[in-house]
Amino acid sequence: MSDKIYFNTSNKFSFKKRMVNLTTRAHHKLAPSHAKQTAKKLLLTPVRSKPKNAEPTGLIKAEVVTSEGVLKTYRLGQGPVWLLTHGWSGTASQFFPLMEHIASRGYTALAYDHPAHGQSEGVYGHIPAFVGGLEGLLDSEDEVAGLVGHSMGTAAAIECKHIKLHDKPLLLIAPVLDYLDNLFGSVARSGYSMRLFEAVVDEIQTQYHYPIQTIDPYNKLALREAPTIIVHDEKDRFTNYSVSKRAAEEMAQVTLVTTHGQGHGRVMQCEETKASFDQLINFDL
Repeated sequence: MSDKIYFNTSNKFSFKKRMVNLTTRAHHKLAPSHAKQTAKKLLLTPVRSKPKNAEPTGLIKAEVVTSEGVLKTYRLGQGPVWLLTHGWSGTASQFFPLMEHIASRGYTALAYDHPAHGQSEGVYGHIPAFVGGLEGLLDSEDEVAGLVGHSMGTAAAIECKHIKLHDKPLLLIAPVLDYLDNLFGSVARSGYSMRLFEAVVDEIQTQYHYPIQTIDPYNKLALREAPTIIVHDEKDRFTNYSVSKRAAEEMAQVTLVTTHGQGHGRVMQCEETKASFDQLINFDL
């Protein structure tokens, strides 16, 4: 259900949107506690998508215990580890073609399902949970060589303060660098009561001691010194290409690779993404 809100890009007036606004506002006013629990289920419950690609030969499945529960991991190849972190309502399987490419270059590709996604434990998904899960994966590895992220997974990666990511290169695919604008704008366009949404947000930020206003991928990316390549489709309907373009123009360590016709999902396995990974590892050499 939440995909219909977060992936809603229409600004057009609709009767349905108006009714959503009226009913959610009334629900919050008449039964605030029940309304908040209902809103959590609707807004923070990702779709558990089925695998997108066939499993590569040699794929090793395992589990890692984190503060967000047991997360399912998928490992392919030998050599230094590159972590791969997917987006909202995604799965690690979306990375399987790219993982095969990474493994062919002499590296280990390590992907995982975020909390409440794929085959991992968890009920609710949000940035604090994404960051907690990523920190757990980093704790389980001796060292990582770099990270590949897609969509909301890019925001979590940039937000993560783990020392093992401090000076590592990033490959950001269709990133959400304007996370707060994207999030609040999507909910507002759906017609959902913003006051009710803010009540849900307040509960999460209190639980995790993670103020939502501190989530700022764009400016935190600007503070990083390691090289970053952004691969973003010019016509991406879900994340803002112009923000990626501005980041590359304003940040010396950031390079933008523009794709055409790859959308928000296909871009994860396109040739430009594979070439960008090659560029990052060659830079490291």
